[in-house]
Amino acid sequence: MIVGNGEIGANAAAAVAEATFVIRFNECRSYEASPGRTDVVAVCNTGRPGKAMVASQAWREHPGVREAAAIWSVRDPRKFAELKAPLAVSHPELDDFCDDYTSQFNVFCADAGKTHVVVDQAIHDAVDAALAVYQPAPYVVPSSGMIVIAEVMNRFPEATIDLAGFGHAGWEWHPFAAERQLVDFYVANGRVTRLPATASLSSSQGA
Repeated sequence: MIVGNGEIGANAAAAVAEATFVIRFNECRSYEASPGRTDVVAVCNTGRPGKAMVASQAWREHPGVREAAAIWSVRDPRKFAELKAPLAVSHPELDDFCDDYTSQFNVFCADAGKTHVVVDQAIHDAVDAALAVYQPAPYVVPSSGMIVIAEVMNRFPEATIDLAGFGHAGWEWHPFAAERQLVDFYVANGRVTRLPATASLSSSQGA
């Protein structure tokens, strides 16, 4: 079960509560709507989100973070080192976007007895290639949710994968329209299942 930070209805929350493996994101904003099990917290380990989390005692003490056995850093430092120079030209306002806090997450995980996984840049590159089919408008990077979906499909090829709280909306420099189409393709091929936020939504609509 991959739980995004979008709307989560009662039915999806019940499914999250019954799941055998639950992944949440960053500050675990999904936790209030679907409290309970958390096995992995996937984090943006670069830029302002990464800096804020490693500096926050509240984040460290969040029940979802405390419960998680692993932290997944979704941004391979090698990939983001490569992005730094081009982004300085195309998006100078993102001057701290590639600042890397992976080592601080390493320390946190070592101190807290958690496993730290850094998602390999090959996953990021594969997502970029898959999204290209849908001709996205210029973007900076795929969303953390899309990276985690790809990582889970790669890491657990036989697993049943459910998605809750995925609205495919947010930061302007993520390719959300193309990501929705890509996830729709995975749904149509039986690779993932969307759990609708409300009972009236069909499985082909965004959760």
